[in-house]
Order: sequence, then structure tokens, then C-alpha cells
Amino acid sequence: SVYQQQQEQHVNPYVLITPNKTRRNQLQQIAKKELDDLEQWKEEHRPGPIKLAPQRLGGKESEAQARQKQQMMLMQSKYQQKHKREEYVKAKKAAEEAEILKKKAIQREKAERLEGKKRQQEMQRREMFLEDQYYKTNELLNRLDLGLPKSDSCQIANSGPESTAWTRSHTYKQALQEDENRRLEEMKQEQRRKAELMEFKQKQEEEARTRAHQNEQRSYLQSLFIFCCILRVNNAFLDRLQNKMQPNSIYQPGYSGSLDYLSNGAWVS
Repeated sequence: SVYQQQQEQHVNPYVLITPNKTRRNQLQQIAKKELDDLEQWKEEHRPGPIKLAPQRLGGKESEAQARQKQQMMLMQSKYQQKHKREEYVKAKKAAEEAEILKKKAIQREKAERLEGKKRQQEMQRREMFLEDQYYKTNELLNRLDLGLPKSDSCQIANSGPESTAWTRSHTYKQALQEDENRRLEEMKQEQRRKAELMEFKQKQEEEARTRAHQNEQRSYLQSLFIFCCILRVNNAFLDRLQNKMQPNSIYQPGYSGSLDYLSNGAWVS
């Protein structure tokens, strides 16, 4: 058996078992055969040589036209990015203004609701007062109609405790009304101060955005001017290099003179 073919060696606490040479040789032969089959498959499926008909690349445009087209595409991409940034700033500003208008509308609605509540409470107090006055008047007229003596009627009409209670009630109602009017006025002043503070903050944010936009536009124009200057220098160097490499050809400057319109400073704001 396999265990009989293997030899056991006792080394201290461990047991070393030598591998089966026959099984090992079989595994090596199988692995070698698989590697040979893989190499043969790669050799059979190797791609052949690529055969393309020779053709002229680069189109029909000259080098100067290609440079000019590349420069125009670059400038258009710059302006497109600038336009996208401006649109983003406008959208953000519109969203902020809409949020501010929404908050103002909420505060206005709260003030109107408070004013309506105050009017309703005032009407309720007036109705209660008129109802109480009507009951008191009817009670007095009923007592007079019963034929009471004049002294009693005069005593009822000029009763001290009743007039004192009515005076206290009237004074208390007036104090409550004045206190409520004062609180309402304070709330209106607080809302007015909040609106003024919000408007001041909005004006400051608008000024900050305007300054940031101006600084960004100024830095963009400076970078564009530097890029154009570098491009003119590079184009002039390439033209000189091309003239040196082709001494027999007629010197035709490329795009070195096509950026003269930028030197007038008409695009600088």
C-alpha cells in the first residue's frame, strides 16, 4: 500500500513521512503534459500580422490651420466653462432669493394670523361687555318696573359695591388690552428688525458674490493672457525649428501672427 511504501522517520516529537516517488512522478508528468498543451494552443491561436493599406493621416488642413482650430476650440471650452459657472451662480442666487421670500411670507402670515387673533379677542370682549351691560340694564329696568320705593331704586342705582366692581372689571379689561397691545407692538417691532437684518445680510452676501465674481473674472483673463503669450512663444519656436529642419523650403510662419488681436487689449474688461 501507499503507507507501506513510505518510510517513517521519528525526529524528536515529530514524524517525518517521505513522499511517494511514483505518485510524485505521475503528477509531474501530468503537469508537464498540460503545460505542453497550453504552449501548443498558444502557438496555434497566435494572431497573424496586421496588414493595412498605407494612407495619409492628418486630413487636408495645414499645420497653421490645425493650430488655429485647436486654439479656437480651447478658447470656446474656456468660455463654456465660464458660462456654466455664471449659470450656476445665478441659479444659486435665485434659490437663495426664493428661500428668503419664502421666509418673509411665513413671517408675514404669522403676523397676519396674530393680528386676526387679536381682532377676534377684541370682538369677543366687546360682545361680552355688551351682553353684560344688556343684562344689567334689564335687571335695573325690571326692578324699577316692580314699583320699588324711590329710596330703594336710588340705592340700587347708586350702589357703591356694584359700581366699584364694574369699575374694577373695566380697569382690569383695559389693562389686559393695553398689555396685549404692547406685546403685539413688540412682536411687530421684532419681526421688522428681523426683516431688516435679513435684508442687510442678503445685501452683504450679494456684494461678496459680486466681488468674488469680479476677482474670478480678472484671474481668468490674466491666465488666458498668459496662456496666449506662452502659445505665441511656442508657435514661434516651432516655426523657427521647422525652418531650420527644412532650409530649402520657403519660410511660412504658422500661427505666430494670428493672436495679434489679443494684444490690443480689447478683450480686457
